[in-house]
Order: sequence, then structure tokens, then C-alpha cells
Amino acid sequence: MADAKQGDRPLSPHLTIYRPQMTSVSSILTRISGNALIVAALILVWWLLAAAAGPEYFAAADAFVSFWIGEIIFILSLWAIWYHFLAGLRHVIWDAGAWLEVSTAEKLGWICVIGSVVLTVLTILVI
Repeated sequence: MADAKQGDRPLSPHLTIYRPQMTSVSSILTRISGNALIVAALILVWWLLAAAAGPEYFAAADAFVSFWIGEIIFILSLWAIWYHFLAGLRHVIWDAGAWLEVSTAEKLGWICVIGSVVLTVLTILVI
């Protein structure tokens, strides 16, 4: 049974005093980008199924995808693809046992964030 008397036990650091580290932020971003890609893939599959179902279904799906919210979703998905790719490369480097120092790990996190933004902008300009 749990001890009801917890007076002198220290509490875990709360968000008000905890400073997020780049390694934890990049880990969270990797999870968020992976889940966001699932949502974008479902929208893409819906769009393709609507194209196969007929012109009236495709018109509705295409209107959503062509609307500003659909374009934002796919631009953010493009960023998520690049971020997820760069984060995967970072993990391959770490799996090889290289660049595991804290300062280098933080630099790799910033490279993933900045690199994914730059690659997204370059991809949009090329397409």
C-alpha cells in the first residue's frame, strides 16, 4: 500500500523549471512528424480512392486537397518527410557509435531542424 505520508520526498522537476534540451525536442519532433505523415498518407489515399470512385467524389476530395488547408497539410507533410529523413540519418550515425557527445548530439538536432526547413523550401522552389 502506498505511504500516505510523503512530506519530505522530492518532487520531479516541473515544466516551469525544466529547460527542454535539443535532444528531447528533436525526439519529440520525430514522433510528431511520423504521426503527421500517417495523417497525410490517409488524406492522399482518400484522394486516390475518390479519383477511382468517380468524378463527383473526386471533385469533393480535390476541392479539399486544393483548398488552403489541404495545401498547408501537404507542405507540412513535405517538411515532416525531410525532418524524418534527417532524423533517421542521425540515428544511423548514433547506431554506428559516432557523435554521441552531448554537444554534438545537440548540433545534429539543430541540423535536422534547420536542414529540413531548407530542404522543404528548396523542394517547393524546384516543384
